[in-house]
Amino acid sequence: MFEIAETVTIWLKAGTPIALATVVETWGSSPRQAGAKMAVTDGMAMIGSVSGGCVETAVIAEMIDALNDRRPRLLTYGVSDDDAWNVGLACGGKVTVYAEPLDPAWWGLLNAHLGQSFTQVTVLSGEHAGLKALVGDAVHTVQTMPPEVLHELVSAAQSCRTTTRTTAASWDVLIEVHRPQPTLIIIGGAHVALALRQYADILGFRVMLIDPRSAFATPERFPNVAQISHQYPDKALADYNFSQETYVAVLTHDPKIDDPALRTVLPQGVAYVGILSSRRTHKKRIERLTAAGMARELFGQVHTPIGLDIGAQTPEEIALAIMAEIVAVRNRKPKA
Repeated sequence: MFEIAETVTIWLKAGTPIALATVVETWGSSPRQAGAKMAVTDGMAMIGSVSGGCVETAVIAEMIDALNDRRPRLLTYGVSDDDAWNVGLACGGKVTVYAEPLDPAWWGLLNAHLGQSFTQVTVLSGEHAGLKALVGDAVHTVQTMPPEVLHELVSAAQSCRTTTRTTAASWDVLIEVHRPQPTLIIIGGAHVALALRQYADILGFRVMLIDPRSAFATPERFPNVAQISHQYPDKALADYNFSQETYVAVLTHDPKIDDPALRTVLPQGVAYVGILSSRRTHKKRIERLTAAGMARELFGQVHTPIGLDIGAQTPEEIALAIMAEIVAVRNRKPKA
């Protein structure tokens, strides 16, 4: 959602008709997961993907038809189909995609809630196909629907905590659970941080950079960063609203900066804290901070040496290893 949101909003502001496709289910070798989205304009501009390229051509044709007849459609492609070779799934797998003309009012509602936790429920089939509800702290719709339909949609949203397809009453329903945008806090603006910011940006993370050494943390070196602070981490993060969508990479090698960052972040129970450090240096760090009063058990959540072991050598490779570890943590992928 985050990766297409800005472009789709620009298209809509220009008055461009748009069709939206969402992956409903996958089996086998399909490369995209449920919830993946692709948007296409009536002029054939596109953003996003529903299969990594396998069935895009066939889906786009259906999306253009949806723009023309203003009707949603549920599409299934798989290796058992006669046209499997044509749509690109001869390697195996199956994918179901929901294609619809995008309602600008609905998109505006979604955009207003991006960054929050909410569940989107869409009726996929039957007489109520296309009806939607957004369920968060309150229930929102932009369409008139029978009360019993809305009740079923809200019940489905409240019973599900992951993106999935389910059945409510006599219709198929797509349930999409939207998490808040993750934030990566980078402590230290050295070379690794330059590449790490780029990876985080591509993957939809909001990035905050903290480095009291102002020469290292400039908008020229770090474009597209949500916030740059030249305070020490304990000051910069004094009033920060930490959550399970907060990820922290400590990269300076300077105890004057690293230590206050850890004193501030570790008690917050954030999703991830990684430190660019050797095990020997980290052992000394633990002794230093516990002697100053920090609880030793807090260090159990620290990832160091930071990043997955991919044999990284260059700053760019180290940044890739860090981002890969963060994604693994976010996706709850246990270490091998």
